[in-house]
Amino acid sequence: MDHIEKITTDELQAKLEAGEKLELIDVREDEEVAAGMIPGAKHIRMGTIPDNLDYFNKDKEYIFICRSGNRSGHVCQYLHEQGYKVRNMVGGMMEWQGETE
Repeated sequence: MDHIEKITTDELQAKLEAGEKLELIDVREDEEVAAGMIPGAKHIRMGTIPDNLDYFNKDKEYIFICRSGNRSGHVCQYLHEQGYKVRNMVGGMMEWQGETE
């Protein structure tokens, strides 16, 4: 999994505060996202990613988010193998200090 691009929570927060348009995908379970998601993130549960491949565009980069960065790392690995541009938010929502909705 070493070749998967990573982004820290601080880097992501800085990009969002700078107004960058990012494709954020939260792969946590329903009850986890009920506690709060990063504004603008789309919720696609990890287990449903293979059924939602038509959502993804190989010309865009997607940043994947979970609780700790582990599940999103697995999703990144899977999508990277399918030819998608992915980045994993290391530390996940446990380290996220920014806004949630």
